[in-house]
Amino acid sequence: MGTENSSKETRARSKALAEQIGAYHLDINIDSLVSCVVALFHTITGSTPRFRVDGGSPAENLALQNIQARLRMVMAFLLAQLTPWIRGRHGFMLVLGSANVDETLRGYLTKYDCSAADVNPIGGISKGDLRRFLKWAAVELGYSHLADVEAAPPTAELEPLREGEQPQTDEVDMGMTYEELGHYGRLRKIVRCGPVSMFRQCCQLWRDRFTAAEIADKVKHFFKYYAINRHKSTVLTPSYHAESYSPDDNRFDHRQFLYNVLWPWQFKRMDDLAKVMDKQMPL
Repeated sequence: MGTENSSKETRARSKALAEQIGAYHLDINIDSLVSCVVALFHTITGSTPRFRVDGGSPAENLALQNIQARLRMVMAFLLAQLTPWIRGRHGFMLVLGSANVDETLRGYLTKYDCSAADVNPIGGISKGDLRRFLKWAAVELGYSHLADVEAAPPTAELEPLREGEQPQTDEVDMGMTYEELGHYGRLRKIVRCGPVSMFRQCCQLWRDRFTAAEIADKVKHFFKYYAINRHKSTVLTPSYHAESYSPDDNRFDHRQFLYNVLWPWQFKRMDDLAKVMDKQMPL
């Protein structure tokens, strides 16, 4: 289910993989639905939101992305319910989700969007482990198009492209790489680290690449968005738990979901430690 912001490459990969695994495939444009929702909003408020590239504010830009994501969820459940009827069959289908652990941990998903489903087969798997599985399956299971999927830069494709501009990518949007996010997730869930102890652990991992102050900033950035978005984990789609690092609140991770996003004591302590470390051992 694409929009005018979806690339030809993404559509082609989807079609090729569906043909290879023997699945039904529909290439649906939902631009008309998006336009209707925006028009209704204008009727109610007298205002029309714009994307960032068109001069819109961050709030407008995010809202326009969320409209697309949430309409995909509505259409997915509608098709799952009525496709058997169209084909002359009884019953209904289940909607499968595709949000991975790292996106959930960072909160890089829209609540009640296309991450909402009946079952999420990869909901308990990190991006790094998932990419390794796709590489393995492309060779060992003979689904070669999975290699194309794995090699594609992760992108939501919810913002319009303008000539000369780089396409939207997940890692730029999140402000961290999936490799970094995988480390944070394991330290948070398995090792049970808070901000200060995670900072100490990351210093051991990355001290040869970053200053202690830079590492502190990275950990702060993660915990800020972890705290802001933790509430999303309370409505996650049920998933198969293949690893011990899942942040699924309802079934697997029972920590609180409301935090002070400023982490005042912890962040100050990290700054104090970073100053001492950088003075004792400059990069």
